[in-house]
Amino acid sequence: MRKKPVKMAKKAGLPPGSLVHIGDQYNETAQAQALIYNETETHSQELHSDTDLSALSANNAVIWIHFYGLQNTDLIAGICNFFHIHPLVQEDIVNSEHRPKIEDYTDYLFLMLRTFRLNKNTDLLEDEQISIIIGSSYILSFQESGHPLFESILTRIHNPQSRIRKEGADYLAYSLIDVIVDNYFIVLEALGEKIETLEDDLVSQPNVDSVKKIHILKREMLFFRKALWPLREVIGFLSRGESPLVKNSTLLYLRDIYDHTIQIIDTLETYRDILSGMLDIYLSSISIRMNEIMKLLTVISTIFIPLTFLVGVYGMNFKNMPELGWQWGYFALWGIMIGLSLAMARFFRKRGWL
Repeated sequence: MRKKPVKMAKKAGLPPGSLVHIGDQYNETAQAQALIYNETETHSQELHSDTDLSALSANNAVIWIHFYGLQNTDLIAGICNFFHIHPLVQEDIVNSEHRPKIEDYTDYLFLMLRTFRLNKNTDLLEDEQISIIIGSSYILSFQESGHPLFESILTRIHNPQSRIRKEGADYLAYSLIDVIVDNYFIVLEALGEKIETLEDDLVSQPNVDSVKKIHILKREMLFFRKALWPLREVIGFLSRGESPLVKNSTLLYLRDIYDHTIQIIDTLETYRDILSGMLDIYLSSISIRMNEIMKLLTVISTIFIPLTFLVGVYGMNFKNMPELGWQWGYFALWGIMIGLSLAMARFFRKRGWL
């Protein structure tokens, strides 16, 4: 989760289409990898400039160019200009603060999605923007970091028997989106385990740290929800087949992703309801513990009331108190007080007050 506000001021006054990277700065060096494949062969090539694009052959093949890092705006501009991508689309690609959306430019579709993962060190939710351009025979994808999110897609492409080798660019786009959506299930499962653990702690040992964890989880759920609801619109547009770039054979798979998206949203809403009730659970647990403490203190005070009375009576400085002259008076008083205390404790336990 982002901890610092994003500085948008550096774009102030610039004309539309100006490429200024806005978002998190990753340590990875920006690079572009081109993969050309068809049913019979595959070829990969690293792109260092837009001049390398002229050597790519796309005869009956799909071209997939995946870009890691958004700092190298010159290379991004060169790749996009080669495929005649609108300058406003290029501007959106390098600005990683957009909500998920889809735009139809007739010759290509522009998608902006977000992927999530849990940081293993901080255990906090992190997001990353993924931009995808779907052309008739090419896919351009742009990722903020070098995280191997699409490694499974590369493995499938290098397998000659895989379905992806026999399909077009629209099926590759489906595969990329499917990986992003499937990753949501992994994140949701981890968040669900955190919620269950926190719920158990609230019932057994509620404390101030539990309240902090509740607020952190609620903020992460809200953060997650902002990316999921627009994703529903994006997948819905693709699954309706309103673009000729998406074949009918791919629509069935896109509808399956749409169903997964609805399932994720329903699960997320359930988790949000659970978190909303956790604060009530915390207050109830604190109230129950306080009542138990007050009950114990009340019982102890009640036991000492008659003892205090006896001690107070025989602590008075009157001369004519015959019990003060008894030889065994002191020990008898101790016996009465101890016996009275035990009798009261037994009575309270029998009534279920202890």
